[in-house]
Amino acid sequence: MLKKIESLRKTKELRFDILLGLLSALAFSAFIYFEHWGITLKLLNTIFGVVALGLFLYIPKRAVLVAGFIIGLLWFYWIGYSFKYNGVGYLTPIITLSFAIIYMLFFGVLALTNKIYIRAILLFALSFFEPFDWNWMQIELIFVDSYIGVFKYQLFFVLVALSLPNYLKTKYKYASLLLLAFALNFNPTLQKEAPLKIKLVQTDITQDKKWLRTSLKPTILMVFKEIQTAIDKNFEVIVFPESVFALFMNKNQKLIERLLEYSQDITIIAGSLYRDQGNNYNVTYMFQEGRYEMAKKLVLVPFGEYIPLPKFAKKIINDMFFAGQADFVTADKPTDFMIKGQKFRNAICYEATCAEIYEGDVDFVIATSNNAWFAPSIEPTIQKLLMRYYARKNATTIYHSANYKGTGIIK
Repeated sequence: MLKKIESLRKTKELRFDILLGLLSALAFSAFIYFEHWGITLKLLNTIFGVVALGLFLYIPKRAVLVAGFIIGLLWFYWIGYSFKYNGVGYLTPIITLSFAIIYMLFFGVLALTNKIYIRAILLFALSFFEPFDWNWMQIELIFVDSYIGVFKYQLFFVLVALSLPNYLKTKYKYASLLLLAFALNFNPTLQKEAPLKIKLVQTDITQDKKWLRTSLKPTILMVFKEIQTAIDKNFEVIVFPESVFALFMNKNQKLIERLLEYSQDITIIAGSLYRDQGNNYNVTYMFQEGRYEMAKKLVLVPFGEYIPLPKFAKKIINDMFFAGQADFVTADKPTDFMIKGQKFRNAICYEATCAEIYEGDVDFVIATSNNAWFAPSIEPTIQKLLMRYYARKNATTIYHSANYKGTGIIK
């Protein structure tokens, strides 16, 4: 009888821990899905964000592991979608499970202790850590559309405010929550609009058709039509998505000459590829006043454009899963375009969600993406939230043109 009672007790505890972990993960991820569904309620995002961090500080160890696992699924279930375009679609569920396990371990360090102040320190430390160079888990991101700010010091005050009630023994111990006031965003960042009339083009070319030879001519004709329409409507700049020209642009002189002709009337920003001495580059071209410039990508996507592992492991993975293709080669520093006297920092897809792009004096960013790799999913939503996060941290305005979803001005 005692064994049966003990077994029932353990079962109840397990169910309770799973429920707490699920609630923690849902609170931590709610802002993404609200944005995806077109719901922007700052108060709700603030409450869910604070509750999520509070739960991580106080829930049982087992619940922490459950929460981390579910967060990995809710945030990154879509990452494996792109593998089918490399002929290894069977890896998709394995990749999804891998990210769930990675973030179970990521947040699992909190389960090493029950001490609230140590968990707070660890949670703050995790905000600086990027597993495998993958930086899309920004803990402050949960407050990007809330009344709390996205800077490290504001995260610090939230964690302190949530930790102190456990250590104050007076009847006023919850007064420490007033410290949340120091985390509030009293002075929102002011971002400027570029003094140019800019047309952002969103295309919707599925990834399985994008690189087919039969898709190239219709795409080029579509681009020419968009350019002419923009000229007729007196736009000064037109921006097309990443790799809108699915070819090595420097190998197609006729296309370059046609774009140079158009550039006498409008500045054209368009993504393509560049090959030089056996190296492949993901690039953005700018055609302006009969001349062109090119910006090479600075930050590559881990496991997408390069393998963040030792050389021997990198070769094995490239040979097994990417048909022996070499990693893309990167630029040495960010590239700025001068467009009619105004400076714009170039960012290609993942770069626009990386701190390196915002170093220095950056008021405006032109970002281009191809989100069709992950259609249909929440990937464009997370990307937009991360761009908003960096835009607000750096007082930058982002002009984003994407294939599939995500086109718009981001502040």
